[in-house]
Amino acid sequence: MANEVTISKYRKKKLGSYPFISVVFSITLALFVIGVFGALVIYSKELEHTVRDHVKVQVYLKSQLTAGQIKQIEKAIEAKPFVSKSANAIQFVSKEEAAKQFIRETGEDFKKFLGENPLRNAYLVKIGEPFHDAAHLRKIKQEVESLPGVFQVYYVENLIDSINKNVTKIGLVLMSLVALLLVTIVLLINNTIRLALFSQRFLIRSMQLVGAKRWFIQKPFLGRALLHGALAGIIASGLLVLVISLATRRIEELALIQNNDRLIVLGVALLVIGMVVALGSTYRAVAKYLNLSLDELY
Repeated sequence: MANEVTISKYRKKKLGSYPFISVVFSITLALFVIGVFGALVIYSKELEHTVRDHVKVQVYLKSQLTAGQIKQIEKAIEAKPFVSKSANAIQFVSKEEAAKQFIRETGEDFKKFLGENPLRNAYLVKIGEPFHDAAHLRKIKQEVESLPGVFQVYYVENLIDSINKNVTKIGLVLMSLVALLLVTIVLLINNTIRLALFSQRFLIRSMQLVGAKRWFIQKPFLGRALLHGALAGIIASGLLVLVISLATRRIEELALIQNNDRLIVLGVALLVIGMVVALGSTYRAVAKYLNLSLDELY
């Protein structure tokens, strides 16, 4: 009975109530930085997808083909596995349309001094992402050029090689930074919580001395850790939304590569990370003080 009265007395002293403002601020700042880098990864992946979606090969057709023959070529290309599954993967550009576009872009009407239109009817074919490497593109060129009625297949080989190399480098750098940042931030949050709990080490020992169970002592700390982690995750997600909104207003093109579904997943991930890291760090810190001897507490 005396033990229960003593335990109740210490509970009134708010076991687990350490200075939480600095803890929430540190976790929020750490999660916000993770969120910014996570958003950069998402935008970079969307940009990569957009760039790759515009990788096209130009299929020039022979002259004097009938409408039926041109349609057969389109069907033959459409049946190929390398064609992208996106909308308008195959676009027909007549030589008249090509001439008009050339005149608009250069301001020179070549038909006036040539007397004819030397351009050819063509198909612009989007290539699926798995086939963007140099070996696949060379094979595609040979395969399409072997079709009856096809004059030539052209693509900018150096540009595609450059895209592949740069995308790989950027992806590796960003993922390495995120991994390093995540480890650093986990250590930062862990140290912040350990320092915050330092002031409660004697109260923890006192609770042990009066016979309180380990779980009874840990429960209020872990409950507050979950609350603080969730609060920090919500604030960090809100700040990230605010920053993205301001950036989109200043740079309207960002809206073109914005993936709201992935950003929502990122926000939920920040909430979960905040709760898990705060809970894990608090559990380890309390367990450490529970296992220390009286001399080590000083």
